[in-house]
Amino acid sequence: MSDSSRPSERYKQGMATRRAVLGDSHVDRAEAGSTDFDKPFQDLITEAAWGHVWSRPGLTKRERSIVTIALLAALGQDDEVAMHVRATVNTGASRDDVCEALLHVAIYAGVPAANHAIKIAKQVFEQMDAGKAA
Repeated sequence: MSDSSRPSERYKQGMATRRAVLGDSHVDRAEAGSTDFDKPFQDLITEAAWGHVWSRPGLTKRERSIVTIALLAALGQDDEVAMHVRATVNTGASRDDVCEALLHVAIYAGVPAANHAIKIAKQVFEQMDAGKAA
């Protein structure tokens, strides 16, 4: 977001996309927990990740979700993998899509990364099935 007190159009689009993918409760928690220290980071990811990348028309939210889960798994970003697996309820990515993405991770980024991400995805899906917030 720019230094002015008014959010940019890119920020507004990013926030709308972020809420559509992650859900209002997740975004509200992140915003409520934001401090002067990390507010610039929150603004950056809202504009850059959600406003610039996730809002582009070239891929569907489902496709972006699949790609994102695979990349995060390959990088070993466990908390982010869990967050994006939970977001599949909003993106339309199926459990089969997640499985296929993680099979690609096994071949292209390594079996240990995929194995760990599969463990995380299974836990998140179990929590979702039980109606628990993960």
